[in-house]
Amino acid sequence: MYHHVKNLMYDVNVGEPDVRFGRMLLEQFGGANGELAAAMQYTLQGWSCDDPERRDLLMDIGTEEISHLEVVGALIRMHFKPMKKELEDAEQDPLVAVVGGGGLNLFNSMGNPWTADYLKIAGELDVDLRNNIAAEARAKITYERLMHLTDDRGTKDALQFLMTREITHMKAFSAALESLGKDPFSIGKLPPTPGLVDEYYNDSTGEDPEAGKVGVGKWIEMNGLHVVDSPFSFDAKGSGLTVDGHNGHNGKSSTRPRPTSGAKLKTA
Repeated sequence: MYHHVKNLMYDVNVGEPDVRFGRMLLEQFGGANGELAAAMQYTLQGWSCDDPERRDLLMDIGTEEISHLEVVGALIRMHFKPMKKELEDAEQDPLVAVVGGGGLNLFNSMGNPWTADYLKIAGELDVDLRNNIAAEARAKITYERLMHLTDDRGTKDALQFLMTREITHMKAFSAALESLGKDPFSIGKLPPTPGLVDEYYNDSTGEDPEAGKVGVGKWIEMNGLHVVDSPFSFDAKGSGLTVDGHNGHNGKSSTRPRPTSGAKLKTA
């Protein structure tokens, strides 16, 4: 059951409306990293979750995201006020001004309609929690960028609140993930192929046009990986794909067919 409390989660006060900025804010209303996408993603995950405690977490945060959507909507509505009366302001977003009367709708900043394709739902709890951590990180950085694009104090204060709550949710999702006690690379039930799972292919050749010669970072070995020569190689001109023998997961050298340029590599 849902219950609407008429007070906003955070009081919004816009001193100087800016239609252009209101249009940018639509990204957090009906965009891929916006509050509606977060609310639907976490709520749907919660409805499908068999773990009572983590289902409660998903439902709590999904519900808060709807409150965030309301705050973003209030901000947008205030910034869009001038477009209801002024042609120059209405021209900033004719779709909103003419079709929507200067009100809200589920579009992103470019006028593309919201879609469930934005949602990342795997039906595997640890995978879903990782998706949610990434979603909160994307939302946080979006708010940060928006804050750099306005000088309105009231708008900045509201965005600061919303940005901060993204970090709170990241902490909560991270705690839920860590509490599962799973190895961070244990995904699903089937194990990866031993040996092969630890091979990092050095697939870069030549020099970086800005940094010059750059090799594989030493940190690559932190999670048990080791660097091996790529099974693919190119000639000096960057064409002529060949497949070289390399050490497979069984430690034995293998020779694979060498397709000509443009041919597709078939693997067993």
